[in-house]
Amino acid sequence: MNVIELLADLQARQDEATARVGELRDQIEHLTAALAETEARLAELTTPQRVISELAPTGAEPDTPEQATTYQAIVNAFNQHPDQAFRVRELHELLGMPTDDPALNITRSRLGRLKASSPNPDEAATRNGLNALSEQELIEDG
Repeated sequence: MNVIELLADLQARQDEATARVGELRDQIEHLTAALAETEARLAELTTPQRVISELAPTGAEPDTPEQATTYQAIVNAFNQHPDQAFRVRELHELLGMPTDDPALNITRSRLGRLKASSPNPDEAATRNGLNALSEQELIEDG
C-alpha cells in the first residue's frame, strides 16, 4: 500500500467515525429529551400520590365493615355445611338476608369474587359447593 492509499483509507475511517459520533450525539440528544419528559411526568404523578397519601386514612380496608361481615358470613356458611351446595336464595334465607332480586344479584357477584380470589379457584369452589351453586343458578335463573 502506498502513502496515498494509506491516507485515503485513514480519511475514510475518520469520516465513518465522524458520522458515527454525529449519530450517537443525536441519540444522546433524543434520549436526554425523553428522559426530561419522563422525569417531568413522574413529578406530576408523585405530587397527587403524596397528597392522596396524606389525606387518606391509614390502614383503611377497601371493603366496608358490613361488606367484610357479609363475605365472612358467606364463607362461614359454606364452612359449616361443607357437603351442601346452596342456591343463592337458600344462602340468603340461612343467613337471614333479604331475598329480593337485587340482593341476590349482589351475593352472586360476591360468590364470583370469592371463587376468583381463592388460591386454587376450582379446588376451593368444588370443596365449598360454589361450582354447583354457580352452575345450578345459571340453569335455573337462565
